[in-house]
Amino acid sequence: MSFVVAENIFQSYGDRPILERVNLEVDEGEFISIVGASGCGKSTFLRLLLAQETPTHGTIRVDGNPPATEPGLERGVVFQRYSVFPHLTIRENIVAGEAFKRPWGRLFGAEAKAAQIRADATLARCGLDHVADQYPATLSGGMQQRLAIGQALTAKPRVLLLDEPFGALDPGTRLAMHDFLMELRAETGMTVFMVTHDLEEGFKLGDRVLVFDKPRWDPTHPEAFGATITYDFDARNGGIPFQTIKEDTHVLRPQ
Repeated sequence: MSFVVAENIFQSYGDRPILERVNLEVDEGEFISIVGASGCGKSTFLRLLLAQETPTHGTIRVDGNPPATEPGLERGVVFQRYSVFPHLTIRENIVAGEAFKRPWGRLFGAEAKAAQIRADATLARCGLDHVADQYPATLSGGMQQRLAIGQALTAKPRVLLLDEPFGALDPGTRLAMHDFLMELRAETGMTVFMVTHDLEEGFKLGDRVLVFDKPRWDPTHPEAFGATITYDFDARNGGIPFQTIKEDTHVLRPQ
């Protein structure tokens, strides 16, 4: 049975359709890259996977469980703009990634000391070990994004959602974070969905590359129709289509 299943997903904001007829099955441990033009619903689909939003129609299930109604600890996320705890030091932000899964969100004694040692190792991988005792406000935007990525990876969620996570990083740091992500993915077996505008990055990191686009287009009303998955490429096999997407301009809307 597939680990993540999205079935007949439609999403609208008021009278404006964003997504229509999105169907997807993903095995546990797969890395799914999502590409497409701006405004075609890629980030909306991530928010639906996170359960930050509820689809207008259709269901999303993880590991066969009922559709989630709110974000949970099994799903981690890094958005385009960094989101870290401003009142915690850099090291404490990383430790918090582990503490999320403990009772009361706290670590004590030897467990806390071990988490701090692991946090320092993570900060070294992120290039932030020299600012471990500082606060996020003292960091540049790119450094804060590295911290957010490190925090999310430390939590080791079953499903990791990434929305343009590397866009603010310089090329060298970006490559280092690629390696860090792939190593932790191999270690934990987490399932990853990553939105990116960098097609090369999508094929480099992803097992599959999904293209979101609008199969129907009205030039006089460009927002009249929503987007769906128009291509599903197998990045592990030279970009050969993983699944044939049927050409069908007639979309049956949910009643």
